[in-house]
Amino acid sequence: MTAALLGRAARLLRGVRWYLREFSGEADYERFRLRHLREHPGEPVPSWRDYERRRARHREEHPQSRCC
Repeated sequence: MTAALLGRAARLLRGVRWYLREFSGEADYERFRLRHLREHPGEPVPSWRDYERRRARHREEHPQSRCC
């Protein structure tokens, strides 16, 4: 019984961690970092701050209308 309860708690914590990483944008940066390493080997990876600046600039230059 205890092992099953610990398994459920661990699964719940992994889900919360996943949600928070997706919500905060940390997962987006990690995906960007991995893609950058794959497509531009040998080049330095932009920092989180640079990534956020590029992302904000892109959103400003390419606005999307939303219904809600």
